Amino acid sequence: MDKPLNRPIQQTLNDFSFIGQDNVRVMDEVYEEDSFWKQLVKRIAKNKGSVFGFVTITLIIFMALVGPMISGYEFDEQIAGHESMAPRIPVMENFGIFDGSETLKTSTGELVVNKYETIEGGEDAYHWFGTDVLGRDLFTRTWVGTRISLYIALVAVIVDVFIGMSYGMISGYYGGKVDNAMQRSVEVLNGIPNLVVVTLLIIVLKPGLMSITLAIAITGWIGMSRVSRASMLKLKESEYVLAARTMGAKDMTIMYKEILPNIFSQLLIMSMFSIPNAIFTEAFLAFVGIGIPVPMASLGSLISENFKSLTTHFYMIVPPVLVLALLMLSFNLLADGLRDALDPTMKEV
Repeated sequence: MDKPLNRPIQQTLNDFSFIGQDNVRVMDEVYEEDSFWKQLVKRIAKNKGSVFGFVTITLIIFMALVGPMISGYEFDEQIAGHESMAPRIPVMENFGIFDGSETLKTSTGELVVNKYETIEGGEDAYHWFGTDVLGRDLFTRTWVGTRISLYIALVAVIVDVFIGMSYGMISGYYGGKVDNAMQRSVEVLNGIPNLVVVTLLIIVLKPGLMSITLAIAITGWIGMSRVSRASMLKLKESEYVLAARTMGAKDMTIMYKEILPNIFSQLLIMSMFSIPNAIFTEAFLAFVGIGIPVPMASLGSLISENFKSLTTHFYMIVPPVLVLALLMLSFNLLADGLRDALDPTMKEV
């Protein structure tokens, strides 16, 4: 049997050829890495709910700032003869909707009434959301009331960040007797209902925005403090914290420069979720009659005032209810999108 010949393979230049164009040098392509904020915006943009919430909040803020200026009426202006007038909007009235007419139920049947045709100068009057029983423009009062809700949202975030976050971080970092004393104090405050706190504040102070602000400042930070305390207990024994302590870093430096950046995203999400709760608290207090005093308006006080006319003039309660619902829903959707963007692993759990 013949043995195979172990001959070397001979290759020539004709056995090789360039890939692509002839004599073209191929260069490595370098891709620029996106920054953290660009990646965050891209993740949020993929969430349709958070985009809807952000756009809605932006529009509501814009209307709260500009709306009262374009209506031509003051929020506390009572116009004689314009009581309980239905919505009338330019251009749309030409299509038979929002033309100022409303259907009233009587003992003999239904009656279509348009007060704009019966009052003097009514052909030039426009109330986009209608008027209340005192002749005040609801479009102006609704957006002025929205300013109160946005102010409450801002107060909730500030209280969470500056009081709740610091309180929880200090409690969790030092532990022991300090933590025990601080947590017992939180339990005492948490056991007092907000309604009782506001009532006591009204006895001492005048009813108004200051009483509601203090009520939120007294008890609104408790949830945030518990979240920040739990995060501090989890991270305070980490290697990088021990390294910073070994290098001689002070306690405040360790808390705010070493640990806080690692838990800030979680605290930001928590503060966003607390905004709808604060807005609802103000609306509830105004609805039961211990909120913003008249003639000042808030979404809760508007709902409380116009609820009495629900069966006769239902359009009075629709604008504040819709704005309040959209505002609370939008903040929830935006907070949910931030949670998914800052912690993408949440979707895999």
